[in-house]
Amino acid sequence: MPIDVKAALSAAPTVREVSWTERDVILYHLGLGAGTASLDPAELGWVYEKDLRVLPTFAMVAGQGVSAGTVKPAGMNLPGIDVDLRKILHGGQSLTLHAPIPASGTVTISSRIPAVWDKGKAAVVVLEQTATDADGNPLWTSAMQIWARGEGGFGGDAGPEVPAAAPDHAPDKVLVSPTSTQQALVYRLSGDLNPLHADPAFAKMAGFDQPILHGLASYGVVCKAVVDGVLDGDPSRVQSFSVRFAGSLYPGETIETAVWQDGDRLTLRATCPERDGQPVLTHASMEIR
Repeated sequence: MPIDVKAALSAAPTVREVSWTERDVILYHLGLGAGTASLDPAELGWVYEKDLRVLPTFAMVAGQGVSAGTVKPAGMNLPGIDVDLRKILHGGQSLTLHAPIPASGTVTISSRIPAVWDKGKAAVVVLEQTATDADGNPLWTSAMQIWARGEGGFGGDAGPEVPAAAPDHAPDKVLVSPTSTQQALVYRLSGDLNPLHADPAFAKMAGFDQPILHGLASYGVVCKAVVDGVLDGDPSRVQSFSVRFAGSLYPGETIETAVWQDGDRLTLRATCPERDGQPVLTHASMEIR
């Protein structure tokens, strides 16, 4: 069996030290489409080292960008996990911020697999990562849900159910984020070199008409849209951000994000208007400060 559940759950956490610079942050933001309005002072704050702001979702790629040197193509280098890349989809992502992410820095990241869920036709591997600074203070905790198609049916726990329903009234805001046709090619330079996002032949073998935008790119695009459009451009106000990836997006299409606000909790739904409102992100929520 490509997934050895016992081995995955019993493995000791892997620990590594990673560093990044302002160039990594700027490249990440460019991969999300930042800087298009290059004369706008607010937009320039994402792509110019003077007073550079850092999106919380940079945590997803910290230590993987240009400062890391040569980066190997993405793979499933996890204990007990041996699955063909073409069977893998990034199913969901959550992120909790314990402190603002600096524009450059070094952290220690501890990674472990706390759960493997049985969804019948697929298995879901939960990869949890915690980053701490040099003094041992936590900066962020993330949990990635990795869907492995065809690997379910082993009799395991199906995992928790999370309601997807949005409020039954019109959203408080609708945020529109165009993407560019080359956006996946820029975003992949932040570390995820999976050929699904660049190679047309590989994408067709995986069942897509063309290379798709990274799920984490959509995640970052929506986070930036909310920070810009709801949080007055202040990324430190994001406390947590959780989503499920409901559909693929082709570079060049638009992400439209509906926002419902209830105090310090935002409920979000991201769709693609070019495809009649097909969902992109669902089960999405953000806690703010």
